[in-house]
Amino acid sequence: MSGFLYPQEMWDKRFSTPEYVFGEEPNTFLAAQARELPPGFALAIADGEGRNSVWLARQGHQVDAFDFSKAAVAKARSLAANHGVKVNFNCSDWQSFDWRTDHYDLVAGVFFQFATPAERGDLFERIRQCLKPGGVLIIQGYGKNQLTYRTGGPDKLDHLYDEELLREAFSGFTVQVCETYETVLHEGAGHEGMSALVGFVATKPIQGFES
Repeated sequence: MSGFLYPQEMWDKRFSTPEYVFGEEPNTFLAAQARELPPGFALAIADGEGRNSVWLARQGHQVDAFDFSKAAVAKARSLAANHGVKVNFNCSDWQSFDWRTDHYDLVAGVFFQFATPAERGDLFERIRQCLKPGGVLIIQGYGKNQLTYRTGGPDKLDHLYDEELLREAFSGFTVQVCETYETVLHEGAGHEGMSALVGFVATKPIQGFES
């Protein structure tokens, strides 16, 4: 189809601007968890232009990050250089990324709602497996009411999150935060205005999973 953009082409075009589409500061929910973040190895999922991975590196973490947009990763590397930190950036989709088992002390997934419901189970399972026992998972996503606001995020209801979905996906984890709320975001032009959000923080059990 003439003019059709595949997802990667679409995102490369969106990120090919001097401005940072989602800003240079970390996601507000992620930054609010600063005191709860365990030291060590961290992974930032689909991190775009690097705002969250760079912030994690600034907190002293050893950070891996991936995104499938070459344009985004190039800007992320520039952001890390500007802040004088090192991040192991990977230009990769989630299917090709090396999800090392029991490797990360922290996994941060911020607005990574690109996976279809059919794919999401596999993606969430890889997140479970790559966390060390005792590791912390932080997820910030758009909730079901986001279609009312349309200030960012996917325009498909089945790509949006709710508390039940996340609790079920990470059953056996000890949940510290699982909340649905609405607030005004100021995270670049891409996330601007009143938004329906879900915040989730949970710890992988040290010995096995609860039934």
